[in-house]
Amino acid sequence: MTNFESLKETLSRYGQEHLLRFWEELSDIERKQLISDIQELNLEEVQSFFMRATASIDESSAKLDDRLKPVPETTFMSISRTNKDQLKIYEDEGLKQISNNHVGVLLMAGGQGTRLGFAHPKGMYDISLPSHKSLFCVQAERIRKLQELAKARTGQEGRITWYIMTSEHTMQPTMNYFKDHDFFGLFEDDIVMFEQGSLPCFDFDGKILLDEKHRISKAPDGNGGLYRALRDTGILDDMNRRGVLSLHAHSVDNILIKIADPIFIGYCVKQSADCAAKVVEKSHPNEAVGVVCMVDGKYQVVEYSEITQSTAEMRNSDGRLTFNAGNICNHYFSAEFLNKIGSTYEKDLKLHVAKKKIPFVDNSGKRIQPDKPNGIKIEKFVFDVFEFAENFVTVEVARDEEFSALKNADSAGKDCATTARNDIYRLHKKYIENAGGFVNGVEVEISPMVSYAGEGLESIVKGQTLKAPIHLTAPHESMIKNGHL
Repeated sequence: MTNFESLKETLSRYGQEHLLRFWEELSDIERKQLISDIQELNLEEVQSFFMRATASIDESSAKLDDRLKPVPETTFMSISRTNKDQLKIYEDEGLKQISNNHVGVLLMAGGQGTRLGFAHPKGMYDISLPSHKSLFCVQAERIRKLQELAKARTGQEGRITWYIMTSEHTMQPTMNYFKDHDFFGLFEDDIVMFEQGSLPCFDFDGKILLDEKHRISKAPDGNGGLYRALRDTGILDDMNRRGVLSLHAHSVDNILIKIADPIFIGYCVKQSADCAAKVVEKSHPNEAVGVVCMVDGKYQVVEYSEITQSTAEMRNSDGRLTFNAGNICNHYFSAEFLNKIGSTYEKDLKLHVAKKKIPFVDNSGKRIQPDKPNGIKIEKFVFDVFEFAENFVTVEVARDEEFSALKNADSAGKDCATTARNDIYRLHKKYIENAGGFVNGVEVEISPMVSYAGEGLESIVKGQTLKAPIHLTAPHESMIKNGHL
């Protein structure tokens, strides 16, 4: 039996023999590419994925009101309603964990900046701060500063391992970008990049689509694909070798992210949490954000569309929304929990269907750009492991201090570069005012190398009146803007 016949027989068992329909037209190189694409598939598994995912479509449309309960107070901490002495205890613990090399950061950075009009990985995007630092740069410098703070507090120099999950298309540009910028002052060995997986795209009948005559149409498997990627790319083994016990996971597009926040890390460690979520209070009942809550006694993120209006509007005696813990893709995982997910529960993660307009090659060999949804992409969500946690905790943080998403072009007027930039300006102005300074104007940027979260500013600004534009930089940084001190 020839390779072609063997391949066709295998595909036929799963109803996918159409993938070979252009075989006679392909060059030897193209045939090798197609064979490689097909052999990468676990056909039995992807067929089961399609069946499971499409079977869940009807289930996901059911309202969950009767099965829903808010996060218990016993596993919920609000930063704003916790006294400073207790927060310092958590912060001390977090900084100690950093000094002992027990903390890692997982950055989900697989997305392109397409919706921003930017033809590169989103982490390379510059939101036009005075410093013109990219998202990657700002986050790298926050890690550097946090390591300095941990050493100053504990007397011991520790390093945070930065795991960066890219996609197939963003891996090489991201690697090149970090090399070109000397890893933003971090040790190269402390930055570990790996690719998330992908899944084939299907038409509505379960047939795998061709993107070209010799290429299968594939899409990233969602941010919940990180658990399989952590296992299959050796990241879990790497964490074990380095002694990383706690991982802070977040998406690349939150300009206000407190990377490896020591209060968050310390609280989770003190509570022996295996999994945790930072949340923000919903701004109003109809805000289109998922809510962390309990469904049938297990933690889950429930989308606004999954509950009725009356449940969304429910309020407690203090006037706060009953279901108000807005999910912001900001999570803590213990290494032990991640290993358990990889070895036991990953195969049971929910599969979510996204109906999309997917370019495909039709029966005549022409590549079609459809004008309406013609197929599905299957995704996993990062928060779908919550239900497997034995000790889950939730931490509510101030939205104006920790969450400003960058999703859209400026024309959208929200979650865009302008809103992200203005959120930085407002927060950094507040930092100066809290430190005893006075600010005239709006444009205020404080380098992460000066302050991680507003600390250490009194000696610089107390009693001073500063006129915007203000750009506070560390001594070793370039003096590039008016207002530099």
